[in-house]
Amino acid sequence: MSTVRTAVLVSGGGTNLQALIDAKQAGKLPHVEFVSVIASRPDAYALERAKKAGIPTHVALRKGRSQEDFEAEILADLEQDDIQMIILAGFMSIMSEAFVKRYPRRILNVHPALLPAFGGEGYYGLHVHEAALARGVKVTGATVHYVNEIADGGEIILQKAVNVEPGDTPEILQRRVMEQAEWIILPQAAEIAAETIILTQMIKEGLDDVQSGNTQPLSEAMADIRARRKR
Repeated sequence: MSTVRTAVLVSGGGTNLQALIDAKQAGKLPHVEFVSVIASRPDAYALERAKKAGIPTHVALRKGRSQEDFEAEILADLEQDDIQMIILAGFMSIMSEAFVKRYPRRILNVHPALLPAFGGEGYYGLHVHEAALARGVKVTGATVHYVNEIADGGEIILQKAVNVEPGDTPEILQRRVMEQAEWIILPQAAEIAAETIILTQMIKEGLDDVQSGNTQPLSEAMADIRARRKR
């Protein structure tokens, strides 16, 4: 495995998706392969961004459907495309525990605050920045984390701080957090997660080979880990 087959789930304009596309085109995501973009709304502009980048798209309508039916359609798309990693990039639905458990440490989410501050149910979009300004914090930022059964409660991969400036409105602060944090750390975290998946698979295959008497693959995997730590 040299790349990780990745799906990006979106609901809106797709600015975080664009950051991922730009990073891929700049050669910053060598281990991430974008296989599909799945939108919860047919009018999501993120779909146009994906099409321009040559990434296949799917629409799984959320409105007017049960959570079970919604997730079943997404799972069918993921399984059909043999997806190994999922990135939630402005995806406005919380997935069930059953869904999340199908992809342990393989679902990433970007959140516009320094978790655990201003996280959990009800904290999304402008609501996060409104809450930060109402609290009077001087520093906010963004977090990329693994997704588990707790909303915004998964293991943190990367965070980046952003100053709150006098006179900020929620809209101004939202834009600054995207530009100075989200668009930077989301691609970085995606590459970290992809490398982790690849190395985990290499080690697993190496251990299987050790049991059969062949230690070379495991030695190669460990050498790769040591090389990455020196970067």
